[in-house]
Amino acid sequence: MPQRTNTLTLGADRALYVGEIPATGWHCHASPVLLMGLSGRFALHWGAGLVETCHSALVDAGVEHLFDPCGEVVALVYLEPDSPEARSLRSVFQRQGGVLLDVAAPVGARAAMEDHLRAFDLPALLHRHLLQAAPPLDPRVAHSLHALRRPQQEQGRLARAGLASGVQLSASRFNHLFRAEMGVSLRSYRVWSQVRLAMAGLAVSPRLTDAALHGDFADSAHFSRMFRQTFGMTPSSVLKPLKQVTLLD
Repeated sequence: MPQRTNTLTLGADRALYVGEIPATGWHCHASPVLLMGLSGRFALHWGAGLVETCHSALVDAGVEHLFDPCGEVVALVYLEPDSPEARSLRSVFQRQGGVLLDVAAPVGARAAMEDHLRAFDLPALLHRHLLQAAPPLDPRVAHSLHALRRPQQEQGRLARAGLASGVQLSASRFNHLFRAEMGVSLRSYRVWSQVRLAMAGLAVSPRLTDAALHGDFADSAHFSRMFRQTFGMTPSSVLKPLKQVTLLD
């Protein structure tokens, strides 16, 4: 089998990792993820002892799971919870318990599938019935997301009270609104946004210490703990093998 190149692509409201990764530990994150086996089937564990092998799966934000690629080349597509695709999937996840198996539609040749992945063309990748019209995001939550996704110079000064007052809500009301609109808590999403910022820093420097600072983590040990909590893997096992990091406008 030819050697694969592990790549990471980060867009405004989505991310794609393609390559070979180790089996994860149990973890959950603040983003729905599409898992695809590009060279074969993988194993997915979730819930109370549930395990299935499949070619593709969607896992909702906040669902604890273990992902075993079984040595295959895989693609992982993370959707920000405010993205139209993630919001359109919310009702399907609620009806089916947060995990959907074998969700990918036939897309022909492997090269065509990878083209759809790089273009984040989910309508071409998923069965048509899964993606429905999504309701608009509350503008107050959209305003807070703009602040949360800024580089660390701005993010370091953000607190729940500041985000809430910025949209003229109490902290408790803002928390309720954020969870209702995003499907995850503000606290979980803050960690997620910091990890994403850290990974974006790899486009500038391959050093994990620099990535930790870019994500406004206290130090590399703090980044490592949060990364492992988020993805079930150490950052060195996933990020050091990267050959390319691409940031999309």
